[in-house]
Amino acid sequence: MEAWTLLLLGTAVLVVAPSAGAFAGAASYDSEHARAERQRAAHRVVQGTLTEDAPSADRFSSRMRHPVEVRWTDRDGTVHTTEARVVAGTRKGSSTDIWLDARGHATTAPKTEDAQWTTAIATGSGVAFAIWAVSGASWLTVRVVADRRRMAEWERAWAGIEPRWSGNRP
Repeated sequence: MEAWTLLLLGTAVLVVAPSAGAFAGAASYDSEHARAERQRAAHRVVQGTLTEDAPSADRFSSRMRHPVEVRWTDRDGTVHTTEARVVAGTRKGSSTDIWLDARGHATTAPKTEDAQWTTAIATGSGVAFAIWAVSGASWLTVRVVADRRRMAEWERAWAGIEPRWSGNRP
């Protein structure tokens, strides 16, 4: 039983997990890419101007994005303000892209290509790791059950042999 379980779980770890991870990662990338393309088609970008400074950057937050008020002028000349997330340390008067939905409300930008790949890699790795973890837990479970069974068999055999071996016959 242990040998067959090891063979089956070994196959899962060496073949199924990487294949499933690659498939899940590819499916995730395709999904994220299609979503970003739909967002790009449904939304438009306008140039906005920061009306305030973003919090200053330190070594821990240099890549963090902070919400700040921005202003932009619509096609008909109407001035709008909204919040946009900009990189720490961006100064008042700087320009930034603002993504607008069909109603003209500010929305998040579509995921970048790098973010799409990051999501895909995380998804694929997560699926592969989950299969490896389940396989490892299954192997440990089989080993514990088999060891307990072997120990019970050993106890039964010893109970029959020990009296003859030690000279304490009933």
